[in-house]
Amino acid sequence: MHRIRFFTRSLLPAAVLAAIPVLAIAPAANGAETARPVRTASAPELLAKAAPDECFAGVGQPYPSGPPCSSGKAKVNQSYVWGLAQSGDRVWFGTGANVQCLTLGTSLAQTTPTQNDDYVCEYGSSQLGKQAGGLGNLGSIGNLGSLAAPLGDWRAPKVYVYQTSSRKLTDKTGDITRASSTDRMRLNSTIGMRAAGTYNGVVLLGGPGLLGLNLFAFDSKSGRYLGSTTLNTYGNIRHFVVADGALYAGVGIGPEGKGGGAVLRWAGSKSSPFKFTAVGYLPSQVADLVVHQGRIFASTWPSAAGNTKSTEAGLWMSAPLASGKPGLTKDDAAGWRRVWSVSQYEPDPVVATTYGMGSLASYGGYLYWGTMHVPLQSTAAMVKQYPPANAQAGALAVKNTQRTASIFRATNFDKASPTVELLYGASQLPKYDPKGNKGAGAWQLASTGYTPKWGSAGFGNAYNNYTWSMVVVGGSLYVGTMDWGYISRYSPPNALAGVRAAFGTPDATSYGADLWAFDSPQTKARPVNTTGLGNYFNYGVRNMVTDGSSIYLGMANPMNLRTDKGDNVPDGGWELIRLRTASTYRR
Repeated sequence: MHRIRFFTRSLLPAAVLAAIPVLAIAPAANGAETARPVRTASAPELLAKAAPDECFAGVGQPYPSGPPCSSGKAKVNQSYVWGLAQSGDRVWFGTGANVQCLTLGTSLAQTTPTQNDDYVCEYGSSQLGKQAGGLGNLGSIGNLGSLAAPLGDWRAPKVYVYQTSSRKLTDKTGDITRASSTDRMRLNSTIGMRAAGTYNGVVLLGGPGLLGLNLFAFDSKSGRYLGSTTLNTYGNIRHFVVADGALYAGVGIGPEGKGGGAVLRWAGSKSSPFKFTAVGYLPSQVADLVVHQGRIFASTWPSAAGNTKSTEAGLWMSAPLASGKPGLTKDDAAGWRRVWSVSQYEPDPVVATTYGMGSLASYGGYLYWGTMHVPLQSTAAMVKQYPPANAQAGALAVKNTQRTASIFRATNFDKASPTVELLYGASQLPKYDPKGNKGAGAWQLASTGYTPKWGSAGFGNAYNNYTWSMVVVGGSLYVGTMDWGYISRYSPPNALAGVRAAFGTPDATSYGADLWAFDSPQTKARPVNTTGLGNYFNYGVRNMVTDGSSIYLGMANPMNLRTDKGDNVPDGGWELIRLRTASTYRR
């Protein structure tokens, strides 16, 4: 039974290094300011947190009954607030369980169990992975034997609604499972609730399933469950946005979104909540959506790391929302234009294919965006393209392929080329020349074509690898990151040496996700919190929404073995946090 506690206060792909034969795989560890109005945030207020939902007795061992656990150790599987939406005094969200393990298993082919003080990934040794047909109650959906190992740490996602006026959290998962056997099976074939959106009295939550994109609908006011569906054409979803009186969703086409991307316009209602029209087709899956100066902008992820330049991550712009019929229609589907791509910044063509584009925001007349970098994914792409000849070459590949989240903004999208500024990033980055060093290959610094306006990438923290969320409230733009400094300790030893050579040793006083704020377009960002908003195991600010006076943050925390209340160490599992904003003045 999943209990919730109330409070008032390695995404590291080690397996990619299997492609580097010389590296052993092993488990491990500016400007003057004048007086101006500023929005400052209160201390983080923890509203709700995932509680232990399983007992763990060792890799491959049966799960003892509980919790409470008469034997074994309490474990918390639900790790991410993966989808988050706000409607009136209600904050709706869906979770993802053991997302770090699923990422390593499905995307990076890691299937060797790993356990440390913070988390365990059992993969095919888990009890679910061992069950006939694969993954237990998913077994009746096709032949899942081949998926058992990568998805062995899967657990069904949860859906919650938090009422801010009453401070009450309600678990809505049972509304789905009790509705029908089809609804229950659909939930039990959903990897996680990766996106949430709300409009016109309906809340939609969805995520990738084994047979397509699974969606679930609720009445946003009464909380009544409205039903579910599977969109077989699509395989991923990350964000919704309301624009010009309509709700839009950004999705990926095909399994894992590797067949391209699309923007869908919702045409549904409470009585028929799953009607959509495709109003945009892109060569890569959509990561985020935002409205800026009368258009929708979409950031994308590459269809596959190391793939061709045509599907690399970039920034796309729709036709004007006011053209023709209100909002976008199917006639606009082919009219999207790419206005920026990561190869305009990243000098190495192989590393460029591994960039993801992150969150977007319209602020002060500018469009802001950031980049995202799965640790060591660029190394895997590089050594696949150019296998290292020896240990020294392998170590250099690790060192020179690491990247940190960079922050950009732009104006003048009505021009052939917008005016783009790099706010936090690098003027030079390593580029590999396969013909250098007399044909042996060589690394050299190459220009990015930009000079950072306010500082180095990651807001000065090299381990900030994701620009994961942005929200504008009270005249300020808030930016949430993922910081993998703490979990970098679990790198394979030789890989860790390369990462440390690139980034240095992380500052233990700043473990945990960062939250930064731009208080005006004319000033650099200020740190709001750089330690996980009260829990340094919170390695990411996965989502943020606002009601105008507060920011609600959905946190990512994969430390599924950190459940001991008496060890003076933070707990693992997702957290829902509130920051109240207040006007003040600052010089």
